[in-house]
Amino acid sequence: MTPDVEMNEAPPPPTPPSQQQQSPPSPSILQHLKEIASLIESGAYLKEARRIVRAVRLTIILRRKLRSPVVAAFICSALPVGSEAHSRLLSYLPEEVENDMDVDTATSATQVPVKHPVPELEIYCYLLVLIFLIDQKKYEEAKACSSASVARLKHMNRRTVDVLASRLYFYYSYSYELTNNLAEIRGDLLALHRMATLRRDELGQETLLNLLLRNYLHYNLYDQAEKLRSKAPRFEAHSNQQFCRYLFYLGKIRTIQLEYTDAKESLLQAARKAPVAAQGFRIQCNKWAVIVRLLLGEIPERTVFMQKGMKKALIPYFELTNAVRIGDLELFRTVAEKFSSTFGSDRTHNLIVRLRHNVIRTGLRNISISYSRISLADVARKLRLNSDNPVADAESIVAKAIRDGAIDATIDHANGWMVSKETGDVYSTNEPQFAFNSRIAFCLNMHNEAVRALRFPPNSHNEKESDEKRRERQQQEQELAQHIAEDDDDEF
Repeated sequence: MTPDVEMNEAPPPPTPPSQQQQSPPSPSILQHLKEIASLIESGAYLKEARRIVRAVRLTIILRRKLRSPVVAAFICSALPVGSEAHSRLLSYLPEEVENDMDVDTATSATQVPVKHPVPELEIYCYLLVLIFLIDQKKYEEAKACSSASVARLKHMNRRTVDVLASRLYFYYSYSYELTNNLAEIRGDLLALHRMATLRRDELGQETLLNLLLRNYLHYNLYDQAEKLRSKAPRFEAHSNQQFCRYLFYLGKIRTIQLEYTDAKESLLQAARKAPVAAQGFRIQCNKWAVIVRLLLGEIPERTVFMQKGMKKALIPYFELTNAVRIGDLELFRTVAEKFSSTFGSDRTHNLIVRLRHNVIRTGLRNISISYSRISLADVARKLRLNSDNPVADAESIVAKAIRDGAIDATIDHANGWMVSKETGDVYSTNEPQFAFNSRIAFCLNMHNEAVRALRFPPNSHNEKESDEKRRERQQQEQELAQHIAEDDDDEF
């Protein structure tokens, strides 16, 4: 490695490669992994999925600090040396690490004999190696590791494995997506979803349903995705992340099926429920929501494009919204060509093609408000219609807008005019009532969701308990709260 600053002193002699390879793993990270393993074992013995969820969360925190020697040392300490899982997982790691760890693993195995691990710990080792391989961009090894882990999961029917299994399913699909081979595992995902349904693994069903929807949408198979979504079993969501993903995919399906109102509600709800840290997901939700609102004839507020961390990513959609708001067809074409690569990567190019009619209708509405009478030739010139017969095109566009109720006008065919009627008072119509009703429905829906999210203590519906039972229950709750606080106040 070239030094950043040139020094006058003589550089120290280079370290031999053998000593570089045999550098001991970081004791702090390895110790953290061993404590996570003990947390998984206690969760498996006590049948508490909460401990395993916490172990997965701690692993995600440590994933950026993982190194090959640390992962290899942990596998050797967690799994019996010579077992099938031990040898298979070490084979996915770099060969020099595997060779360097032979001496250390042999000595550690003789000093501390490894007992037979619980199945949850074995699955966790698969998950740890898979995350490490994906972070190191070794996608082919990650594919092999994920396939082996899924094959191992088919022989386990334990509810404490469900949390780890759902994460493995996600990385299983993600590793194949990174190598552009998603179509190969579609049948396996369907079989896993059927297996999770038979085993009543609801978390696995949520995860696999989202993975299947993502698989179908990746290849633009929207009809198949809608058929699967409509036939899949419905139950209360167990994971907020999976529920947000489901709402996002549902919004995309509804958008393609021209159900813009339902799509808008799903996309906005997904963006609202998503965690603040999931910035990329929220950006995608806002991009699709902006397009859907434009297709509905709405103009998004400027604050949507000025959200923290999203301003740069939403610049193309801000300029597109400005073109639709003005009703300038030429500006709309310029923006569509300027950001065509961005719209293509976001898979919104086909939706933007649909917006052309909205741009024409908006411009026509502005013209009808500004002029009480205008010739169709002037309408074609103001709309910048580039065709062989712009007057005839303008006449057909005006006629369709009048029929759809977009403008309140008539066509004088003899003189070639568009005659606008006087603008009435909007408060004499039902528009304010519809807007007020939609706001009330939104508030009631949010209230109902908040009520459903409440958690009540068990047996809260029974009669009032006696003073002794109440004091005993309060003492147990205090002890449980103190125990949870001690678990959370660790160095992680």
